[in-house]
Amino acid sequence: MSVFTVHEPPLRSEPAVPDPARFVFVRDGFYFWAFLLAPLWMLRHRLWLGLLFYVVTFAALQAVLWGADATGPVRTIVAFLLALLVGLEAASLRRWTLTRRGWRNVGVVVGDDVETAERRFFDAWVKRGARAAPAAARTWVPPGEPEVIGLFPEAGARR
Repeated sequence: MSVFTVHEPPLRSEPAVPDPARFVFVRDGFYFWAFLLAPLWMLRHRLWLGLLFYVVTFAALQAVLWGADATGPVRTIVAFLLALLVGLEAASLRRWTLTRRGWRNVGVVVGDDVETAERRFFDAWVKRGARAAPAAARTWVPPGEPEVIGLFPEAGARR
């Protein structure tokens, strides 16, 4: 079973409720096409900054390897490792881009495929009321308090 994060588009001025057809489900895991054809995959998903960073990084690595007089197999291994990194982090790159564009992460859902995940998410969404965020996406941090990750009730506290 795959894990998907669900992203709600920024609300337009006229509708009070988001359009469910515009929600994006991002599967967590390895993206084969991002590994195999990273620049084309990034263009397809409109990841402009990711593509720019990828091209600059790839060119810089190749320039360093050329300056170091590296052999062809070494250059190939470095290119393979960069492609592997893109394939592993493709979902994170999509989530980061959606967040940067104002999309809101409204939950996590598990399903065999994207259709099953959509069905599960929207069933729960309708039962709960179309505007409420899923329980997993709701967090409350008191105003002025730092966000705490871990088991301690406050930042830096030990018992």
